[in-house]
Amino acid sequence: MIKQTFTVLSVLLMIFSCRAQLAVKPSNVIEISSITELKAYINQDNVHVKLKAGNYQIDSAEKIRFIEITGNNSYFDMRGARFMVDTKLFDRPDLIKSDDGNSMYCAIEISGNHVMLEGLYIETYGHTPGRQSKNKIFNLVGEHVTLKDVEVRTTGSSPWGYGYLYGLGGGDVRKMNGIRIGYPAKNVKLLGCKVHMRAMGHAIFLQGAENTLIEGCEVDGLLRTTDAMLAETSGYGFDKNFYAAKGNYIEGTIVAEDGKILPGEIISLSEDGIRMYPEYNGHKTINTTIKNCTVTQMRRGICTGLSTSGDTIIDCVVRDCVATGYNIGNEDVVINCSADAKYGEAFCIPYTNAKNAKVEMTILDSRNGLANNLLAKINGTGHSVVIKTDNSDYIPDTMAIKLSVWEGYGNFNENATMHATDITLDNQTSAEVITFKGTENLKIKSVGKVREATDSENVINEGNRTKR
Repeated sequence: MIKQTFTVLSVLLMIFSCRAQLAVKPSNVIEISSITELKAYINQDNVHVKLKAGNYQIDSAEKIRFIEITGNNSYFDMRGARFMVDTKLFDRPDLIKSDDGNSMYCAIEISGNHVMLEGLYIETYGHTPGRQSKNKIFNLVGEHVTLKDVEVRTTGSSPWGYGYLYGLGGGDVRKMNGIRIGYPAKNVKLLGCKVHMRAMGHAIFLQGAENTLIEGCEVDGLLRTTDAMLAETSGYGFDKNFYAAKGNYIEGTIVAEDGKILPGEIISLSEDGIRMYPEYNGHKTINTTIKNCTVTQMRRGICTGLSTSGDTIIDCVVRDCVATGYNIGNEDVVINCSADAKYGEAFCIPYTNAKNAKVEMTILDSRNGLANNLLAKINGTGHSVVIKTDNSDYIPDTMAIKLSVWEGYGNFNENATMHATDITLDNQTSAEVITFKGTENLKIKSVGKVREATDSENVINEGNRTKR
C-alpha cells in the first residue's frame, strides 16, 4: 500500500510541478541591474525580470517587509545574484507596519499568485538583533508561489550560542528564521532550496498553509556541547551563572531540576529544519509533502507531528539532530526515510492522540554520539512501523526502541493517559524493544530482544511525566 501511495504521489507531483513552472514564465524578458529597478516591477503582473548577476546590498527599507512582491503571474530570474541584508533593518522602529495583523519583519515577502523566484542567494549580515522575535528572510503567503534553487544564510539572533536554553521567542530571545510559508498560502513549492542556519530560529516552517511541496531542499545548522558553554568566562550564559530558563528537559537537552546547565549534554544552536505548526489564526496547516530533503544538525530534523491532517515524507535523510530526527504525528506517512540517533531518537511518534501513522525508517550510523540511548519512541494508536538498518554495527547495544514512554521529545499534556495501542512493529534491527505500562495489542516481529519494562523502569517513566 505504501509503495502504491508513493507511485501515485510521484506522478501527481511531476504533473503538478511541470504545469506550475510553465505557467509563471512570461516571454518578454526585462533585464535590470539594481534593487531600485527591481522594486519597479515587484507589484506588476505578467513580468519576466532578469536581475544581473552580482552583489546587492539591502540596507534601507520603508516597510517591515523590506521587499514585497505583490504582482501575479511573474518570474524573477535571480541566478547569480547575491542579496546582503543588514540586520539593523530588523530593529528599525520607524518602518511602516503591515496591514495583515502580523508584526513580523522579513527581507522578502511574496503575496502575489503564480510567482516564481529562482536562483537568489540571500544572507543577513551584522549582529543587531530584531525588535521582536518574529524575523524572517522569506515570507510566502501567495498561491502557487515557487522558490527554486534559492539559498539562504541567516545570522543576527540573540543571545547567540545557547540555542533554546533561554526560551523560544520571549524575554531576551530574538530569532532570525529562514523561510515561512503561511496562511493564505496554497500550492507553494520549495524546489532545490538551501537554508544555512547560523541563527536561532526555524529553517523552513509552515503556519496555516495548504498543499505545500518541499522537494530537494537542504538544511544545516550548528551544534554545541554544554561543556563548551560551561568553559566560558564571559557572555550571556556566564552572566546567568549558567542557569537555563527552566529545569529538566528542554527540547532534547537535559538540565538540572533547578535549571543549572549540566556537562555532557549537547544543543542545536537553531530550532527545527522543516516544521509544521498546526494552524495560523484558526486556519489549519494541511497536506504537506516533503520529498528528497536533507536536514543536518538542527534541533528536530523534520517535524510534521504538530500538524494533525496527515503529511507525507518521502526519501528524506536527517543527521545529527538533538531532540529527534523525525517528529511524526496523526496519519503521517513516512516512506523510505533515514536518520541517526547520535544525539536524540531517530524518530518519535510522541503524541497519545496520534493515530494511524505509517513509517519506514532506516537507522544510520548512530555510534560516537552523546547523551542519548533512545533509538525510537512510539505512542498513540494504530501505527504501522518498520525499522531497519544497513549495518547492525550502526546501533550501539545501549540503544532501545520504547513504547508508551514520556522520555524524549513531545508529550506536552501531563494529564494524558500514556499508551501505545494496536501498534504493528517490524523491528529488523538488533535493538531491544521495551514495552512500558500502557502498551496493548502490540503486533511485533523483531530481530532484537522484546521485553516488558521492569517495575523500576515504569516508575522512572511515570516520573518523567512532569519533567517536560
